[in-house]
Amino acid sequence: MNPAMSSVVPVEIADEVNAKILAVSEDQLQGFQRDPFGVVAERTGLAQSVVLERVRAMLEAGVIRRIRQTLLATNLAKGALVAWEVAQDDLDAAFDYMFQEDPFSGHVVTRSTDTATAGSNYKLWTTLKVPQGFSLEKHCEVLKEKVGAKSFRIMPAKKIFALGVGHVRRKDMEPGARSEEPGKVNDVAVVDLTDHEWRIMEAVKREFAPEELVEDLWNARAAEANVSLEEFFKIAEDLNERRVVGRFSTFLEHVKKLSTDEQVTRYNALFHWAVPVGRELEAGREVGRHYIMTHAYWREGGPEFRNVNVMGVAHGTDKAKVLAHKAAIDQHLAEAGIEISYTNVFWGGRSEIKPSEISPLAYEKWCAQHGIEMESMMA
Repeated sequence: MNPAMSSVVPVEIADEVNAKILAVSEDQLQGFQRDPFGVVAERTGLAQSVVLERVRAMLEAGVIRRIRQTLLATNLAKGALVAWEVAQDDLDAAFDYMFQEDPFSGHVVTRSTDTATAGSNYKLWTTLKVPQGFSLEKHCEVLKEKVGAKSFRIMPAKKIFALGVGHVRRKDMEPGARSEEPGKVNDVAVVDLTDHEWRIMEAVKREFAPEELVEDLWNARAAEANVSLEEFFKIAEDLNERRVVGRFSTFLEHVKKLSTDEQVTRYNALFHWAVPVGRELEAGREVGRHYIMTHAYWREGGPEFRNVNVMGVAHGTDKAKVLAHKAAIDQHLAEAGIEISYTNVFWGGRSEIKPSEISPLAYEKWCAQHGIEMESMMA
């Protein structure tokens, strides 16, 4: 063996060590973590130096898309899933604008259905957040004009039943696999932060560059926020208690081929269910208990989507198996006595993801760039 080759750090997700790391680091590090890679090392039985070396190499190779401590932005800013009716000829340009020009739009994806059905004319979907005090509706009106959309439907989450990716650990999951208990219900409630807390949260949530992945992970971030490490941890953990902090995560590309020629997932499916009014919580918890669901919410689709009220996302490399997962959930809902009056699957196509900006200062800057009076965008 060439000695030079033996020193190359494997970056493939199929590598046994990398798969072990990713099974934990994708979505199992809930809340604020003082020493996230120490926790990964403990749970995998690997040395922390090995964990850091592998994660650093995967990030440099583009296998890991980003590494960051996430915030529960739904608790920091008003947010919603937005479906856009855009002419087919304008779809690519509208997609590019949402992804490249609007910092408040996060996940941007085109979606289609297998047959023409309710809402299938809404081909562009985005997540959108605006800072506290501003209007989602007014922001959407600005975007509608910018991209030439015909209409849009804003669908804020009323309750959250599942939230967390974890593609590696879900890869071989069998349809119907679920927890013994129904999923938890997470409320959506906006929390006010002081300027001091915002400054620390800005340092907490910023993505990590490869060279920042060291054992004393937060020392430099505390210095960036101009506070002691003790104060940094105190504020971060207090906000964790107030349900502002999400999870520490290594994010993989969902659909695009990696530099290793591997593909984490091929199919991104948004499931829709219309259940009886008054049973949304029960149905959402039954959907959310299924391990395949990366997201599950109570959202109101309105007449545009035949009044669906429970939505969720699942990923997979085989379309038939993704549909088998949905069939198992449908059957489980029926066995629980929850009638489904309508259901559908919206398949993801082109997709880009970036963290949504939620800072009031960033919104002020955006308004100035577009010649908009900031006061006119208030809710």
